[in-house]
Amino acid sequence: MTDTARPTDVTLDHLLDAELDVKPSPELVARVRNRIAGETMRASWQVYGSERRTTMGMMTRNGIKLAYDDRGAGDPTILFVHGWTCDRSFFAPQAEHFAGRHRVVSVDLRGHGESDKPNEPYPIEAYADDIAYLIEQLGLGKVVAVGHSMGGLTVAQLAASHPHCVAAIAMVEPGPFAAPPEVRAVFEAIANAIEAGNQEPRREFIRNNLFLPTSDPMFIEDVLRITMAAPSHVAAGALRGIARFDGLPVLGDCKVPALHLVAASPFNPPQLMSQWLPNVVHGQTVGAGHINQLEAPDQVNLMIDNFMRHYMLAPSAGGAA
Repeated sequence: MTDTARPTDVTLDHLLDAELDVKPSPELVARVRNRIAGETMRASWQVYGSERRTTMGMMTRNGIKLAYDDRGAGDPTILFVHGWTCDRSFFAPQAEHFAGRHRVVSVDLRGHGESDKPNEPYPIEAYADDIAYLIEQLGLGKVVAVGHSMGGLTVAQLAASHPHCVAAIAMVEPGPFAAPPEVRAVFEAIANAIEAGNQEPRREFIRNNLFLPTSDPMFIEDVLRITMAAPSHVAAGALRGIARFDGLPVLGDCKVPALHLVAASPFNPPQLMSQWLPNVVHGQTVGAGHINQLEAPDQVNLMIDNFMRHYMLAPSAGGAA
């Protein structure tokens, strides 16, 4: 092939289709594909704030400073709430996607990210009260509250206890609303180990439960680096807050349109969520573990888009399996 006839874009598929003397093994092809997917995913995580102007703010409630980012314009405002020992960057691809059409606010919960980290209990109710205060002070009106993991519990609590602040909720891989005793015992044991100075149970819980066997190893290390940096008193207190959360009465008081968006092994089986929250709409990502908003951002963005378009306009439409 001459230089003038050479394709301008050489992809992995071009190479695989080429007449090579030695074909790469299927295992090598799989590793390369996973590496490409991982680089693409991390790039989407790191793009946060690169294309649209973002205002970083700090608000104080009851002496605790709460950090948040505020960007974009358009109603309704979409508010993103991260999970246990994470920070507001964990919704970076969603913030970037929605800021073109909506005002987007991403918050660091108390104890996390750049917010204050008081040495006190971390119940789910406290997060919801903080967020309601932020919504009111920023004049956001009724928001679409999107929460991941512990943040999924938080947005449900927000809708139940502060209904004037919420138009709809999206619970992305939420933590357990009705944790069985054995799960509560595991969470309490990990919290006890953290307080005793043993961080390995915490690390192993994250590594062994939040990813697929095919998840990108560099992504796993990135997540561990951030989550393990959370102070011990926050990690233990927040985990106890999840373990002790009584979620079923909260779901009973949640009257807004609701999306339950899960991955491969959800804490809350969809059939039970439909019993607990009859108006819930279900979605599931493919090829992603617990942190599916980062591993499969395009899928998550599309499902939130479609949920808002179809179910916020018709909140009586009911759930879908």
